[in-house]
Amino acid sequence: MTVPGRRSSTFTRLLRHGFTDPSAAERLLDSVELMPVRDDPVLLDALGATADPDLALLGLVRLLEAQPGPTARRELLDTLIAAKPLRDRLLGVLGASAALADHLARHPRDWEALVTYEPRDLHPGVEEFERGLAEATDPVLLRVAYRRCLLSIAARDVCGTIDLAETAAELADLATATLRAALAIARAAAPEDAALCRLAVIAMGKCGGHELNYVSDVDVIFVGEAVDGADEGKALRSATKLASHMMRICSETTVEGSIWPVDANLRPEGRNGPLVRTLSSHLAYYQRWAKTWEFQALLKARPVAGDIELGEEYVAALEPLVWKAAERENFVVDVQKMRRRVVENIPAAEVDRELKLGPGGLRDVEFAVQLLQLVHGRADAALRSGTTLDALQALAAGGYVGRADAVQLDDAYRFLRSMEHRIQLYRLRRTHLVPEDEADQRRIGRSLGLRVDPVAELNREWRRHAAVVRRLHEKLFYRPLLDAVAQLAPGEARLSPEAARERLVALGYGDPAAALRHLEALASGVTRKAAIQRTLLPVLLGWFADSADPDAGLLNFRKVSDALGKTPWYLRLLRDEGAAAENLARVLSAGRLAPDLLMRAPEAVALLGDGDGGGLEPRERAQLEQEILAAVGRAENAQQAVTAARGVRRRELFRTAAVDIVGSYGTETQPAEADQGALVDLVGGAVSDLTAATLAGTLRAVVREGWGDTLPTRFAVIGMGRFGGHELGYGSDADVIFVHEPWEGVAEQEASEAANKVVSEMRRLLQIPSADPPLLIDADLRPEGKSGPLVRTLKSYEAYYRRWSLVWESQALLRAEPVAGDEELGRSFIELIDPLRYPAEGLGDDAIREIRRLKARMESERMPRGADPKLHTKLGPGGLSDVEWTVQLLQLQHGWAEPGLRTTRTREALAAAAAAELISVEDASILDEAWVLATRVRNAVMLVRGRAGDTFPSDGRELAAVGRYLGYGDGHVGDMLDGYRRTARRARAVVEALFYGA
Repeated sequence: MTVPGRRSSTFTRLLRHGFTDPSAAERLLDSVELMPVRDDPVLLDALGATADPDLALLGLVRLLEAQPGPTARRELLDTLIAAKPLRDRLLGVLGASAALADHLARHPRDWEALVTYEPRDLHPGVEEFERGLAEATDPVLLRVAYRRCLLSIAARDVCGTIDLAETAAELADLATATLRAALAIARAAAPEDAALCRLAVIAMGKCGGHELNYVSDVDVIFVGEAVDGADEGKALRSATKLASHMMRICSETTVEGSIWPVDANLRPEGRNGPLVRTLSSHLAYYQRWAKTWEFQALLKARPVAGDIELGEEYVAALEPLVWKAAERENFVVDVQKMRRRVVENIPAAEVDRELKLGPGGLRDVEFAVQLLQLVHGRADAALRSGTTLDALQALAAGGYVGRADAVQLDDAYRFLRSMEHRIQLYRLRRTHLVPEDEADQRRIGRSLGLRVDPVAELNREWRRHAAVVRRLHEKLFYRPLLDAVAQLAPGEARLSPEAARERLVALGYGDPAAALRHLEALASGVTRKAAIQRTLLPVLLGWFADSADPDAGLLNFRKVSDALGKTPWYLRLLRDEGAAAENLARVLSAGRLAPDLLMRAPEAVALLGDGDGGGLEPRERAQLEQEILAAVGRAENAQQAVTAARGVRRRELFRTAAVDIVGSYGTETQPAEADQGALVDLVGGAVSDLTAATLAGTLRAVVREGWGDTLPTRFAVIGMGRFGGHELGYGSDADVIFVHEPWEGVAEQEASEAANKVVSEMRRLLQIPSADPPLLIDADLRPEGKSGPLVRTLKSYEAYYRRWSLVWESQALLRAEPVAGDEELGRSFIELIDPLRYPAEGLGDDAIREIRRLKARMESERMPRGADPKLHTKLGPGGLSDVEWTVQLLQLQHGWAEPGLRTTRTREALAAAAAAELISVEDASILDEAWVLATRVRNAVMLVRGRAGDTFPSDGRELAAVGRYLGYGDGHVGDMLDGYRRTARRARAVVEALFYGA
């Protein structure tokens, strides 16, 4: 008798044996069915050894209740207590799988399948499973027999008699036997169809790879041929009926549930293609139309049912094509893109629980192994295994993967697959999500041998293995390349030079021999620099390969490393600052401009880090001006001062280019900037501010050297065009006009001579050949253009504009904004021109006609000969000129009445016009999109080619680089050009209506 308030000794023992609900367990142990053995310590110990003792005990009681009578019940209990193999197997299954417990309760004599313990029963193959299914003559009986066979596999699995690889192989063998049995049932139901055709069932995916899960779609492809003398069309129809019936037999739900879905969507053309094709039809498709992923899928093709001879002919015919897949253009990119697409399609709420598809999941290992098989399997037949772990072992043995990496990946893959098996085994449901419920995690952890704190240990081990996979799956491609050239560890298998070249070509390197030389220079030796670079390069090579020009990325990295490799802060930056290495890789492989700017002063690489170097955030104009003026103040003469100012400009141009590239490409932790307009505004604002600060410093240097602290005249620089609009690109000239006003008492001629000398000296100093890019000053928008004086007084401008000003000059003044020099004089100039650019009551009809005439003339006369107008970003239809002239016409007509239109910035004016309902929101959006895209293309061309251009490059690699900058993957250049034409065409339609009044 138990004393009230105290636990019974049984209750305590149950807790100690791992029961989580001892009260319920006590009641079950007191049941009539277990009365004969309730006090037997053997039973309690065996239950405590299971993954879920509560579940195992409940399943046992249900099984006993289901026995047909006392004799059968006694037989089960006696065998259970006397035979340890049965006890471990039966209770192990009951403690791991509620679904198999349900099966045993429905079929109470099936426990006898676990009694025999002969060596031949420990590793059954297809023949043994076929015998187990032999009496199944209809779909219901097939399900019962299948579950009985599955019961024996699960028992060996949970007891540790077979390991993960053997379990997966047995599940694949059982699937093979089941497909054969289902096809036999289908053939028996339609003998006339069976007589007309030969039908082969090709297993794909995990079934084909001999590594199936407990619950998984069984992927297949069907091959059909007519028997001798039969009509091919009739034979294929018959084969299709048989194949469809076979699929239904396995997939449909009956009173005994279903087995698993049979999925034929890996066939040519997927679900849109015929279910059954002839061998010649398959071959024709793969020779002409197949995508890279389809050859990757064929790695696991294996004939399993039906006409095995036909199936073997299919594999033999397609095998040569599989091993040529790595020669396809963009091969590696296609495979990696497929992997990224899988990750992107995972619901955000599930990605952290995804064992199979998430980052660091099973698919990462499988994709990496398959990619290396396809690259090197052409020359090495030892790699041609459909089984992931066997292929990984072969890759390590051949030196294609580092042995230590292979061991870590093997361990991680086995652990993650074991988790997946235990999750699926519980309910026999197809899932790859780690359950959130603690009880489920406890059962999984205990089933994997984690008994101290199962939940915590399971999560720790799972995260550890996933981190290993994440870290290694990309490096797997690149680390052996370094081992091949560094040659540090003797005795280990290495890539041959030919295999290394093959891998580099597959990864997108155009000059593998040069790439290997760079790698050898970077990774060889025992210095600290070489050791750190060996650690970094596997990751960097992957980032380079993700660009349009991997060769340039690697070469540029070598140049930077040669320049900075002995400086401790550089190596520390790349090693310790998470973003720096990836940012550097993106910048070095995105084109010529940013690397050229960096090579002129490699220490600017510090800007790419996360620390105190200022990072990649463009600096404000006030900060820039303060730094440049301070440098000018320290210089001994004007040339030295302007050299310092140009050095700051070069560094800040690099900073801007880097933030633009990183924002356009995205990084592993930060996706690409979705708002393309934000990137355009960032670049335009940063380059314009930098140009203004450079002009301010140059002006200060010239004045100080020629006149001391005070010039004989007040002097201001007015930004025009894209400069005044804060819309400069990387290669833009500085469009300006100059204004001066003599100080009181200074003769006008003296003041004019001084002002002209300042302009001349500024232009000279900013164009002196040096390591820094020149800044060209263009004053052609001044009154009278090139024929007029470079500098005028405020009164001269007033007189000119009052008497001679043309409508195009009013239009040009819409972008005028003071950028350097005397601020008060700059404001006075703006007050002078405001009535011109925002005329009261708007423009007259004659002026509007004149603007339209000028625009039409420009379109016809200024387009470069041979250029494709539809792809010319400046003068082509729907390009910059179209949008800007349309916006400026609205400003000239309505700026006097709408304050929002009084801005030098195109996008701001466009938004203000829409807000004032001068243009529809939809039309404004179309024009804005076209303007942003055209600006982005111009910026891309400058970044990629290192020189300005208004059209897309003709060189294929440069064009691909522009596409990457704009967000298009490799192989999508055509989509980029089509997208540009489409955007420009829509914008031109708006321009025709708004500007030309068509």
